Amino acid sequence: MKVLRTGAILILLSVVLVIAGGALGGRGGMQIALVFAVVMNFVSYFFSDKIALKTSGAQPVSREQLPRLYQVMEGLAAKAHIPVPKLYVVPDAAPNAFATGRSPNHASVAVTQGLLQIMNDDELEGVIAHELSHVRNYDILTSSIAATIAGAITYMAQMGQWAMLFGGFGGGNRDDDRGGGGLSALLMIFLAPFAALLLQLFLSRTREYAADETGVRMVGHSQGLISALEKLGAYNKRIPTSAISPSTSSLCIVKPFFGQGTLSALFSTHPPLEDRIAALRQMTVTPLR
Repeated sequence: MKVLRTGAILILLSVVLVIAGGALGGRGGMQIALVFAVVMNFVSYFFSDKIALKTSGAQPVSREQLPRLYQVMEGLAAKAHIPVPKLYVVPDAAPNAFATGRSPNHASVAVTQGLLQIMNDDELEGVIAHELSHVRNYDILTSSIAATIAGAITYMAQMGQWAMLFGGFGGGNRDDDRGGGGLSALLMIFLAPFAALLLQLFLSRTREYAADETGVRMVGHSQGLISALEKLGAYNKRIPTSAISPSTSSLCIVKPFFGQGTLSALFSTHPPLEDRIAALRQMTVTPLR
C-alpha cells in the first residue's frame, strides 16, 4: 500500500508537470517537461532529504552539542523499533520540526533553534515522537517527493510568468504543436501550482492526524504533544520563518508563518491545530507495538 501510494503521487504530480510544460511550450515544452519529470522523480527519491535540509539551512549536530535532543531521540527510536535518524538544527527563531528521507534507514529529523528554546522535556518528546512516527509510517518518502516535485512545478510557473513579461507567449498565431497557446499558458501558470498544492494538502492533512496518534502511543500519553502544539500555534502566528521554504513547509509539524495574509490559510497543507488537539484529547492511548 505504501509503495502504491507513493507511485500514485509520483504519477499525478508528474502529469501536472508535463501538462504545464505543454501549455507553456507546446509539444516541445511537453517533451522537455516529461524528461524533467523523470529526472525529478529520480532526484526526489534519492536526494529529496538533502534538498529539504539544504534549502532550510539545516546543520548536523553531534551528541556533545545537543545531548538533550539525542537522549530523547534515542529513547523514542528504540520504542518505535527504528534506527536513530540523523539529527539537524535549523537556524530559525520560529519553532518547528520536520522529518525527511526515503526510509527509516535513510531518515533525518531537523528541529529549529526556536523549538529547542521554548519546549520543555515533555513537549520536546511529543514533537520528536510525532516526527519519528512519520519515519516509521514511511510518510517521509511520499511527502519529500511531493514537496520536491511541487517545488519544480512552482518554479516552472514562475519561469512562465517571467516569459510572459518579456513576450514569451505572444506567438498566438503559431501552431500549438510548436508553441504553447497564450490563454492555456496563462491558465497553467496559476493552475499548475494550485493542483500541486491540492495534492500536498490531501497528503499532509491525513498523515498529520496519523502521526499525532502514533506519536502519542509511542510516548504513552498525549499531554506533551498537546502542550507542544499549543505553543507552536501561538509562536508561529507571530514569528515568520526565516529558513523554511514554502515547498518544504508540508513536511513540518505545523505550518510555518511566512508573513502573509489569511488567504494562504484557506489552502493549508496542515489540518487546523484546534482539530488536531481536540482529536488528541479524545484519544484513548494504547501501547505502540
